[in-house]
Formats: sequence, C-alpha cells, structure tokens
Amino acid sequence: MSGHSKWSTIKRKKGAADAKRGALFGKLSKAITVAAREGGGDAEMNPALGLAVQKAKAANMPNDNIQRAIDKGTGAGSDADTYERITYEGYAPGGVAVLVDVLTDNRNRAASDVRYIFSKNGGKLGTTGSVAYLFERKGIILVPKDSTDEDELMEVALEAGAEDVEEQENDYRVVTTPDEFTAVRDAIADAGITYENAEITMEPQNSIDLDAGTARQTLRLIDALEENDDVQEVYANFDISDEVMAVTVDEEIK
Repeated sequence: MSGHSKWSTIKRKKGAADAKRGALFGKLSKAITVAAREGGGDAEMNPALGLAVQKAKAANMPNDNIQRAIDKGTGAGSDADTYERITYEGYAPGGVAVLVDVLTDNRNRAASDVRYIFSKNGGKLGTTGSVAYLFERKGIILVPKDSTDEDELMEVALEAGAEDVEEQENDYRVVTTPDEFTAVRDAIADAGITYENAEITMEPQNSIDLDAGTARQTLRLIDALEENDDVQEVYANFDISDEVMAVTVDEEIK
C-alpha cells in the first residue's frame, strides 16, 4: 500500500523496529491470542492465526512466546475474552485518509488515546464510514526481483488465483483477494520463489501526493499511532516521491 509501505521503508531506515521490539512483541502476542480465541489454536485451520504467527516469526518473535500467546487464546477464561476489535477513521494533514485497527481491553481509553494523537499531530478523528470506503481489503505479496523473473512469477501467481502482478523498482507486487491470499502465497513458496513480505492489508483506491512539510506531519501522526499499545495496524492513502521521502527521512533521523 502506498502510504503504509513507504512508512515501513522509513522505519527500517530509522532502525525503529529494533528499538521498539518489546512493544511490537506485545502487540503481536495480543493479535495471536485473539485470533486463537476466535478461530482455534491450529494455524493450518485458522487463517487469521496463521497470518498472525507468520508476522510474529517475521519479527523474530521466539517460538515459546508465540505458543504461550496461542495457549492463552485457547485456554478457558483467558484474558483474550476482554479484548475488543475497533476501527477508527480519521484524517491526517493534507486530507490524508487514515484507518486505525485497534485491539483493546478498554474502549474508552483507546478512543481517548486515538483522538488525542490525531489532535496533537494536526489530524482529525472522523466518524464511522468517513474514510473506510476509500480502502479495499487485499492480499499483497512482495517478491524481490532477484528471486525470480516476471514471467515465471506471473505464471505461478495467476494460476494460483492472483488478481495481478505489478512491477516496482526493486520487487514485484502480487495482488490477491483475501480469499485467495493463502493459496497464492503458498504456490509462490512451493515454486521455490522467495517473497519478502506477505500480508492482508487495506489498499487505498487512490493516493494523495505529499510535499515535504505535509509528509513530515503525516508520518509523525502515523508513528505516534503505531507507538500506542492498543493500535495493531495503521493504513493511509498518501504517497511520497523518492526525493521528498529522502529529505523527510534525513530530517527525522537528525
């Protein structure tokens, strides 16, 4: 996704992932626990759990931590019963649409925190339905160009049910429906093709190009949201040119 993938790139450059590993593990554990409670503890039979476990492994979360989170979700009377899924909608500077997925055990606290973060960083929390229509749920698989050629990937992915294969600067972007995501991902892996990232996400139907000043404000808002313990995912419909992103990253690092 335009905004989301750009921000992921920026976080890698800033080294934020390592610095926030403890908080990240907490969020991943919560997602695993809730997925296990809602669909059972077998990752093969529970797609939501499978995705949550895959994301945890990609973050180098220890297997013992993953299993504890699963056990917590399947155990009688676990804390997972208190978690509630909520999606907040709002706007970042420049009119950027933002979706915030939350897992929380305190709805009032989560609402207050999210509203404060938007307000403090030049954004505005919206009402239900205000921006959700601008996004569509899709499966996205990123395949580095050096792991395969386009024709081979196209053949494997489309035969498995992918909607499209898009060429980007350093990788190929395989787009699927949520229902076909697992089949396409597994087909790519079975063909010996290495993928860099695979997730079901919210794709914006259009993107807003940001200048340096607005990009800086928007990224600070998204960063603040992602730092909140209750926030699981943040999606936005912005795009940043390579030139603007380079300037923004340099300034943020300083």
